[in-house]
Order: sequence, then C-alpha cells, then structure tokens
Amino acid sequence: MHEIKKLSNGIRVVCEQIPYVRSISIGVWIGCGSRCEKKSENGMSHYIEHMLFKGTEKRSAKQIAYEIDSIGGQINAFTTREYTCYYTKTLDEHAGIALDVLSDMIFSPKLCKSDMDLERNVICEEINMYEDEPEEMVNDLIFEACYGDTSMGRRILGTKQSLEGINPQNMRAFIKSHYTAANTVISISGHFDKGLFEMLEKYFGNKAMSDNKVNVYDCTYIAGSKTVREKDCEQVQLIAAFESIDVKDDRVYSLLTLNNVFGGGMSSRLFQNIRENQGLAYSVYAYHSAYIDTGFFGIAAGMAPGNLFKVCELISKEINNIKKHKLTDEELKMAKEQLKGNYILSYESIGARMQAAGRNLLLDKEMISPEEVIDKINNVSHDSVAEIIDMIFNRNKMSIAAVGAVKSVDNLFDIT
Repeated sequence: MHEIKKLSNGIRVVCEQIPYVRSISIGVWIGCGSRCEKKSENGMSHYIEHMLFKGTEKRSAKQIAYEIDSIGGQINAFTTREYTCYYTKTLDEHAGIALDVLSDMIFSPKLCKSDMDLERNVICEEINMYEDEPEEMVNDLIFEACYGDTSMGRRILGTKQSLEGINPQNMRAFIKSHYTAANTVISISGHFDKGLFEMLEKYFGNKAMSDNKVNVYDCTYIAGSKTVREKDCEQVQLIAAFESIDVKDDRVYSLLTLNNVFGGGMSSRLFQNIRENQGLAYSVYAYHSAYIDTGFFGIAAGMAPGNLFKVCELISKEINNIKKHKLTDEELKMAKEQLKGNYILSYESIGARMQAAGRNLLLDKEMISPEEVIDKINNVSHDSVAEIIDMIFNRNKMSIAAVGAVKSVDNLFDIT
C-alpha cells in the first residue's frame, strides 16, 4: 500500500512499506529531461546528472562513492527525455546515510569549472561510444524521425557543440529553475520505520526550493518522416515507428498484450518468423515508448544489407495479417498470462517498485495496487486489442530510421 505525503517545502513523497525485506530503495525523481531543454541547452539534464556525482561543498566525488560503498550500498542515476532519477539501495539501517548523500548531491553540488571540463570530455566519449554502436544510434534517429528538430527529437546526451556552451553559471540557473519542489518526487520502497519521515524532513523538507512547475515543450509526432545515416558496418539497423498512445492512456494493457503476440519476445510472431523460421536477423522485436501527450510503437530489426528488403517484406506481411485477422483465442490468453507473470516477477524487486511508484507520481499517473493491475490485464479483450491494432498500424503514420550500408528506406514496406 502506497502512502503519499508532502514535505514542508512541497516535495511529494511516496512510500511503500515492505516488512519482510531488510533493504530500502530510495529515488529522487526530478521532472526534468532533454524534453525540457531549449536547443542551446541540449544535453544539460544529462550533464547535470554527471556533475552531481563530481562532488559537493562537503564531499568529493570519491567520498560520495566511498560512503555508499562502505555500507555495501549502491548509488546511481539515469536521465531520460522527461525526467532524471538519482537512487540508492542500501540496508534499511543505512537509510539515513543514503538520504544524507542524496540530499547533499541535489542541494549542494560543487559545479566547479575544472570538474565540468573534465566531465564534458567523459560525456563526449559517451557520445563517441554511441556513434560506434549502430543499435544505439538508430534509437536516437527514430526520435529525430518522429519528432524532428524539437526537444523530443534531440539526443539526451546533447552534442559536442551544445555541451561546449554549458558553464557553471547557466547550469546553476537551470538547476534553480528546474529542480523545484513542485517538480520533485521522492519514492521509497522497502523496510523502514516511522523515523523515516523525520529524516526526510531533515535532509529534504527543510531545504528552500522554488515551487514552480516545469512545463515540457510540446512535441508533435511527425508522420511519414525518414532518417537515414549511412555507415560502414556489417548490418543495417532499422526501426519503423507508428504513432501510439501516451503515458497516461489506460489502453496500455491492450497495447502490451498486442506487443507480446506481435514482437515482444521469443514466442512472438516477428521473432518466430523472421529469426527462427527464416534466419534473416539476429535481433527483431517490437516495443512501446510512451511520453507525456505522445508515444510511438516501434518495430526494430538488425540484418545484413542484402536481407533488408526481405525482412521488411516479412514485417509488412505480419502487420497486414494481424490487421486482418487480429489475435487468436490462444494468443490472447497466453499474452495476458505473460503480462501478469512479468508484472508479478518484477514486483518482487524493491528497486522496480520504487521506480514504478516514483515515475507514476511524478507524471501524475494513477496509483493502483497490484490487484488492480491484474484486473486490468484480465479485462483485456479481443475487442480492446482489435481497437489498438486498427489505431496503431496506420501506414500513413509510419516513420522510419536506419543506420548502415543503406542509402534510402523508400518503398521498404507494403502495408494495406
């Protein structure tokens, strides 16, 4: 059962007590990612994530790592297009240390120029690494294809050019305007006692923060766009995307059911036909990416350049077949059981539970119990999945990205 409270300065907290474990997972969620950045700020959110680990007014980068390592804990962070999360996992008795370190990082980052110059080089190497990985590059390019030159279409990492324009002054200004109480959620899952809320007030609630709510930039899905990056590599990496539902749409359970059948795993139609039966690709799958007010359904495959047209022909046939005939009774039943099993297994991880609760509260999604989730999966029907199939697989809403020895992605698909 989730308990939601608000600290003195307005930060929202969601806690889930799990009495039978000895660990605790704490996440500080900031509603700030690359979608919140101007073009000149591209990469700022991710850069800040790195810099908060580089030291504070009272701790060096080494001390941050040492304090968590010395208690057998873990500390890390990640940045997405719409939020950043800093999180720890420790024994329950060390929750105070975790909160102290996280609070120090959030409220007192050092942000000195020499550290920023050093970390800029690290991020540039991270950009180089992604440039050398076609599978990673195509994931950036599909956002460019779907959203163009908008904050959703740009890279989370930014570019080497945009990073050069970021300095301690504009980084501090960005933190002040985006790391606000109204834009911050603390999510906690695991074993704790009533003293936890006193510690939360001590380390977070008594800190002065703006109460401004950060607005994300509007980004409209672009249908029919194509982005190709020619690259000398052994495979062509391709993603075909269709406009889909946003992060708050309750039809997600029907969509996930469809995905399990169509391309979500080893038993899916795409995997069985294109990899197992035809041997034309090592990697082929489908997935759903949901965001505020937008989303897309992606179909990804990696294959030898000579197999590109054949793989796309087979994907087209699978799309046309599922549009015409929908799911069988057996497929619907199996996909729902897969969803329930995956959900219940993931719920055994306190880290996964912390992340789900934090993300839901940050995005103002409904907090529902595991039992309610299972009920929603059970209520998925042939009709609800058919509605999603007809909505998603619209050939006029397809956008494509590709990386590899390919000059054009025109006329690859024949969708009726």
